[in-house]
Amino acid sequence: MSKFWSPFVKDLVPYVPGEQPKIANLVKLNTNENPYGPSPKAIAAMQAEVNDNLRLYPDPNSDRLKQAVAEFYGVRTDQVFVGNGSDEVLAHAFHGLFQHGRRLLFPDVTYSFYPVYCGLYGIPFEALPLDEQFQIRVEDYARPNGGIIFPNPNAPTGCLLALEAIERLLQANPDSVVLVDEAYIDFGGETAIALVDRYPNLLVTQTLSKSRSLAGLRVGLAVGHPDLIEALERIKNSFNSYPLDRMAIAGAAAAFEDRSHFEDTCRKVIESREALVAAMEARGFDVLPSAANFVFARHPQRDAAEIAAGLRERGVIVRHFKQQRIAQFLRITIGTPDQNQALLSALDRL
Repeated sequence: MSKFWSPFVKDLVPYVPGEQPKIANLVKLNTNENPYGPSPKAIAAMQAEVNDNLRLYPDPNSDRLKQAVAEFYGVRTDQVFVGNGSDEVLAHAFHGLFQHGRRLLFPDVTYSFYPVYCGLYGIPFEALPLDEQFQIRVEDYARPNGGIIFPNPNAPTGCLLALEAIERLLQANPDSVVLVDEAYIDFGGETAIALVDRYPNLLVTQTLSKSRSLAGLRVGLAVGHPDLIEALERIKNSFNSYPLDRMAIAGAAAAFEDRSHFEDTCRKVIESREALVAAMEARGFDVLPSAANFVFARHPQRDAAEIAAGLRERGVIVRHFKQQRIAQFLRITIGTPDQNQALLSALDRL
């Protein structure tokens, strides 16, 4: 602690990202990156931007990217917001839509950045328990609140909430913003963007880090009613008018335009996930139903921390959370077939 800090800084509990190891030749299955590369068209579009125009600021509105997103989802550009990764988009939503002095509701097992944002922006919150199968109970959210947020599929569980359940939740909370965080939706779910024209309180966020293999580019987006989007734009233009650089705008737009690469990548990840689930269950693991590019698994007779440590000794990194309710689970990113086999071989040696 420094005497130069603003007073609130000492009470912040920052988010801890997944490890980005510096050790070579590791099988890295801990941060839900896509094992397959981005669209070649996206790479070409980014390379084309490396020229003398870098002396100029990028488009502050990212119109090319907003148009690509709008065309992909069949919405208007004034329903689209883009930012520097979905974490920045979420931060703007917390700042601009949830600071009402009333409790924000989200699951007790969920993306651990949510309570961090609440601490940063002074937002009271209540974490509602998932049921015994680690599923969201929609009826639990029919109570007074200052907003609702949850990932779908949930993270780190991978469990999916059906679109009709999301609609019931929206209908029960017409006076609150409901934010559906769809970082993993493309690996087995149906996007709630289909509902934004019917529910002005719905905001859907997504990222290009997962299904479009652009985690290193840092691009996120939100789709919702223009009134919600305007709030995000006001926050963004009071914070950083140029969150996306020229390469990011070009590469992200091209990634949305290359639908065939996107669909092929998702299909391969889904096929690998189903094969990995079957192989882990055959080895005695309990695996939650996943609609994401990861699985959440535990072994009834082995300690999760010991398994994670043993895998690391054998060159495979997975994510272990210390939160009490999920301390015996491992979150394992879906890799290539070879990476998944390396995981299974390491488990067999353990």
